[in-house]
Amino acid sequence: MTDLQIAKYNLFGHTICLCKGGDCLYSESRGIAPMMNFIAGGVDLSGYSVADVVVGKAAALLFVKCGIKNVFAKTLSQSAKNILEFYDVAYEYETLTERIINRAGTDTCPMEKAVRDIDNLEQAYSILKDKLKAMGEKQ
Repeated sequence: MTDLQIAKYNLFGHTICLCKGGDCLYSESRGIAPMMNFIAGGVDLSGYSVADVVVGKAAALLFVKCGIKNVFAKTLSQSAKNILEFYDVAYEYETLTERIINRAGTDTCPMEKAVRDIDNLEQAYSILKDKLKAMGEKQ
């Protein structure tokens, strides 16, 4: 099995699964929190493959920043697809959607709004970090 196949297989019961050479990392945290925590913890994710429940532009930018090589999303936004294609990251998805909505289902996800016009990886990370802090979420 490939790393991506292993990540997809092990996604059940988690929100994200990252695999590389038999090493798998999991999280049940929602949104971009798992990736922000991995980055803050200094975890080297270069070369990993990831399976995620929902991938919007914010998550895609974080994946690219970390050197993720393959992405599977149950739901992928068009803007995330564009980022993955621009940075030449292989991807698969079950459902393609125009946008990722917030948890209340009333508007676009605030993380997606925060990086709507951003394509620079470091700038996106800084903006997302500040946005999470402003929202009082753990990172």
